[in-house]
Amino acid sequence: MEIKILGTGCPNCQRLETTTRNAVEELGIDANITKVEDIMKIMEYGIMRTPGLVINEKVVLSGKVPAKTEMIQLLTGI
Repeated sequence: MEIKILGTGCPNCQRLETTTRNAVEELGIDANITKVEDIMKIMEYGIMRTPGLVINEKVVLSGKVPAKTEMIQLLTGI
């Protein structure tokens, strides 16, 4: 699984990265997590607000940090 955290480094972007990494570890998912901080690359995904979460090149979240349960749902496709 390819996961990208889109954000310039704001506190919410950092929380999204932490939440994502914790959920991936808890679920035992084999994932490559990368942080995209370049605003031009972030704009290519068409999101208007950061942070953004991209799973396998599909934007699944933008503009907020999800609760743990929502993150698990996003990662497991439930």
